[in-house]
Amino acid sequence: MKSAVETLNPTRVRLTVEVPFEELKDSLDAAYKKINQQVTVKGFRKGKVPARVIDQRFGRGAVLEEAVNEALPKFYTDAVNEAELSPLGQPEVDITELKDGETLNFTAEVDVRPAIEIPDYSGIEVEVDAVEVTDEDVEKSVEQLRERFASTSPVERAAEDGDVVTIDLEAKVDGEVLEDGVAKDVSYTIGSGELLDGIDDAVKGLSADEEATFTSELKGGSAAGKEAEVTVKVTQVAKRELPELDDEFAQLASEFDTLEELKADSRKRLENMKRYDQATQAQERVLDKLLELVEVPVPEKLLEDEINTRKHNLEHHQLGQMGLTLDKYLELQGKTAEEFDEETREAAVKGIKTQFVLDELVKQEKLNVSQEELTEHLMRRAASSGMSPDQFAQAVVQQGQVPLLVGEVARGKALAAVVEKATVKDTNGEIVDLDDEDETEEAAEAATDSTEAEAEEKNEG
Repeated sequence: MKSAVETLNPTRVRLTVEVPFEELKDSLDAAYKKINQQVTVKGFRKGKVPARVIDQRFGRGAVLEEAVNEALPKFYTDAVNEAELSPLGQPEVDITELKDGETLNFTAEVDVRPAIEIPDYSGIEVEVDAVEVTDEDVEKSVEQLRERFASTSPVERAAEDGDVVTIDLEAKVDGEVLEDGVAKDVSYTIGSGELLDGIDDAVKGLSADEEATFTSELKGGSAAGKEAEVTVKVTQVAKRELPELDDEFAQLASEFDTLEELKADSRKRLENMKRYDQATQAQERVLDKLLELVEVPVPEKLLEDEINTRKHNLEHHQLGQMGLTLDKYLELQGKTAEEFDEETREAAVKGIKTQFVLDELVKQEKLNVSQEELTEHLMRRAASSGMSPDQFAQAVVQQGQVPLLVGEVARGKALAAVVEKATVKDTNGEIVDLDDEDETEEAAEAATDSTEAEAEEKNEG
């Protein structure tokens, strides 16, 4: 077999392949065998029809077509490997010549990873938020903990802001009660905004056994997005009572004996969270600076597929779970379809460029992924997906996604290596020392992973 490569543009090539006919022998034998199992010829046992009879009855062309279809993937792969190409997606194959007993010639056009030159990135400088935890931050954290330990007690009065009411709901659209529009004994905190728009005004001022009717747009269910007439009946009003902020509360809500110890721990936790956020911010800003330094051509077909994938995931998975159409979602976000398309395209371009550049760095720096690093990454991904590590690992193996996870970890290590050489200062002008290697790589993985879903995240924001 002989092959040649023609570069059509920085991200696409055409392979021209010539295959001597003798190299089709195994595929021809397989074609005759396959056809033998599918046909019946009088006078011959099943599977024992001679090749010449098959040629006479069904045509040599049918055999050649079957043989070529079976052989092409192998010849294409051999040509790709010989040319040391990194193809992206499926090739467009065109058989240019097929002479029985002589030769098979074909061309294959395919997108390839572009050649990328990584310049010196040691001079990158970025600014990140300073790690500052105020007394107000600590008080807010403790107050949130206090809210979790609130108790309720029934009261004989009209409902007020902050009360917990037990309610029955009935929703009608066009005068008809919806099958999924009835709910009993729903517990709702007035002012929480967790149910329908307008419900707070409707229930405030109602006592037990009183009801009110209001109109609201349904957020989910069979009539999601439609205006409904909703009747709400209050069956109980309860007052929320917060525990006193004292040492007794600290002992109830934590492992600490005093409120001061609880506050000190809250401050430490907030500082750790802000340090992690700071590290993630550093990764993202260093990544942006790195991408500015590198010229990365993006294959149009790959970009088109990435955009379609992002749109599909948003529309059919995220919005589907929320009971929203894309049009309704854009209306709620105050965006036009053109703005959404542009944001999605920008995020897709960034995601592709990020992968290309960091993969090149992995190769350039000869970075490897250990079993321990892969396991740690798998545990984090499992936690974020809501699955157990065993379930997530099983799904990854079954779907053949282990190489994808290895790539994610390797790219995280590559970005961490760039950050290590960058100058990172906080808003106070202080040098930030990202010296926790595990945390830095974890944050880097988070930063690189985020580029894959940035379109959805930006639109949700």
